[in-house]
Amino acid sequence: MPKQSEILWRLFRPHTLTASFIPVLLGTIFAWRSSNIFHWGLFLAMMAASVLIQAATNMFNEYFDFKRGLDNENSVGIAGVITRDGIKASTVKKYAWGCLVIAAILGLYICRYSSWWLIPVGFLCMAVGYIYTGGPFPIAYTPFVELIAGSFMGSGIILISFFIQTGSITVQTFFFSIPSLILIGAILMANNIRDRLGDQINGRKTLAVLLGHAKALRFLTAMFIATYLWTIMLVITGILPLTSLLVLLSLPYAYKAVSSYRGKTKPEEMMAGMVAVAQTNTFYGLLMAVGLLCKL
Repeated sequence: MPKQSEILWRLFRPHTLTASFIPVLLGTIFAWRSSNIFHWGLFLAMMAASVLIQAATNMFNEYFDFKRGLDNENSVGIAGVITRDGIKASTVKKYAWGCLVIAAILGLYICRYSSWWLIPVGFLCMAVGYIYTGGPFPIAYTPFVELIAGSFMGSGIILISFFIQTGSITVQTFFFSIPSLILIGAILMANNIRDRLGDQINGRKTLAVLLGHAKALRFLTAMFIATYLWTIMLVITGILPLTSLLVLLSLPYAYKAVSSYRGKTKPEEMMAGMVAVAQTNTFYGLLMAVGLLCKL
């Protein structure tokens, strides 16, 4: 049986965590660029809380999909500690709740030095993490998961990260958060394209299931195009500096992501596409951070 540390590492699904890491980084740097304010403690606490909430979401996903009989030892894209290693499902659920408790404690620290009004916002974020696959109507099984996940993990995290640094939220910050909303949604869309056939058999009504493989892939392509066009528009309107166009260097990853799905039918054949979509989000975010730090 694997060591507890190895189990936790796999349950965290570290290859997915840039989805929570990047928005915190971008929201904080955008706040610094806008107000010349930077609080290390708030930044690190927000980073840790966001990662822990996403990790808890991943663990609840592992738990509930197993309980519903949707995962087995041959499933692709899961940690597999329950189906392959024999770890009790209840143990995974305890780990998930533990992550949320630690995230809540960090949230209290954030509220102490920013605003107590963030308490209901934090609880809402944790609730969404739970009902992603938990509860009677899991949002992961609906056509709205890309929009909801993108709104909370993309726009939401950027706006909160900006707010705790500056004490305010601007229209410019909301516009700035839109590409992250789309890219987080793209990660979910890519995941659902990979799982489309299994989801269809199990009665899930994801957008990929409703559209079919070809149209879902075109939708994913449109999401990437919208991301880069929106970024260019932000530069033209002066919301972002010219150096933000460094993000265009991440385009090859978006192209690779779409290309990796063409002509593929088996989930394991589409893993390269999944990785490329995550890399697009990661490199877009890191390049945007560099562009903002240039202060031009």
